[in-house]
Amino acid sequence: MVAPSILSANFGRLDDEIKAICDAGCDFVHVDVMDGHFVPNMTIGPVVVNAVAKVATKPLDIHLMVQNNTFFVDLFAPLKPEFISFHIEEEKHPHRLIQKIKGYGIKPAIVLNPHTPPSSIEYILEELDMVLLMSVNPGFGGQKFIPSVIEKARKLKSMIEEKGLKTLIEVDGGVNDKNAKELKSVGVDIVVAGNYVFSNPSYKDAISSLK
Repeated sequence: MVAPSILSANFGRLDDEIKAICDAGCDFVHVDVMDGHFVPNMTIGPVVVNAVAKVATKPLDIHLMVQNNTFFVDLFAPLKPEFISFHIEEEKHPHRLIQKIKGYGIKPAIVLNPHTPPSSIEYILEELDMVLLMSVNPGFGGQKFIPSVIEKARKLKSMIEEKGLKTLIEVDGGVNDKNAKELKSVGVDIVVAGNYVFSNPSYKDAISSLK
């Protein structure tokens, strides 16, 4: 499945961009929320994302790169995204936050930075609908893919299978038509692609090539 990141979209005509990727066959609309504290960048708040939700015909996949996760979950939950994901590196009480997200009727996901091992979430894996593996250091689009995420995804898939779970694996950062095939071969279910999709003259061709 493909979730284009709107971080790479043209914000001057965001409505058209969202409609275009949905019409082009994406599965989710990936929304990167950055607060300028957890990562050295700031992006968008619920007012803009609410506008995105109104025109998107595919579910939202909200990725929080923030401090104070609970505050941001409460802020974005009314938009009823499919997923809300938060970084394990920033959360002292992940189990509590997972239950809060579930209480909103939203699927919880945890994000692992490139240096964070899958073993860090072994004891809460059964509570998650998805795990997002960062294949770049979070904060900016257009970065180069970190190859070690391939082996990391393989290990995570083994953990999921050993526990008999159906937890999805998503990878975000530097994804293109060349590494997407290898990611799929090790068990990745969803790829986030911003620059690769939005820099292509045909969003449909870009999404199709990833699928």
